[in-house]
Amino acid sequence: MSGPTIQWVLASNNAHKVEEIGRILAPQGISLRPLREFPDVEDPPETGTTFEANALQKARFVFQATGLPCIADDSGLEVDALDGAPGVHSKRYTPQATAEANNAKLLGALDGVSARGARFVCALAVVTSAGEEAWRGSCEGAIAQAPAGQNGFGYDPLFLPDEFPGKTMAQLAPSDKDRIGHRGHALKGLPAVLDRLKA
Repeated sequence: MSGPTIQWVLASNNAHKVEEIGRILAPQGISLRPLREFPDVEDPPETGTTFEANALQKARFVFQATGLPCIADDSGLEVDALDGAPGVHSKRYTPQATAEANNAKLLGALDGVSARGARFVCALAVVTSAGEEAWRGSCEGAIAQAPAGQNGFGYDPLFLPDEFPGKTMAQLAPSDKDRIGHRGHALKGLPAVLDRLKA
């Protein structure tokens, strides 16, 4: 993108997502504002049954509340041996909804399972005055036997991306994670979406 910086809202208070998505969007002339900068706006609902439905629901809610172009993501982990779980329930896979508890439950569910194929999925949704669109990106890999690495969050310490054999997502440099990760893949589709929406 060219021209002046455009102010967008990210429909999330997750500091990790603000940093990661903001880092990828910055070269495109988009300045990202986290939802916490709008204290009067409630947390957006997430009641959809797919990643795309949740992302659109969040983006619509925040766009209507702020009047600013909005981008939202809904992302999670799909494990083949668990029929796609935790899926859209990745964040709240356990009552505690913490990375430690979620990862421990996942390892327990895969105890003794040798086929550990999985993927990270990210659905992005854009809502502007010109329209809306949702799409997804993914990163294929497998679930490790034990967590490793300090650079990621969520399920990153357990996810072994195909592009870096033997390393978890949490062991990668941020630039490598941006390049191969599910959010990075999804965000590559943003310029075409903006062109279609003429935002």
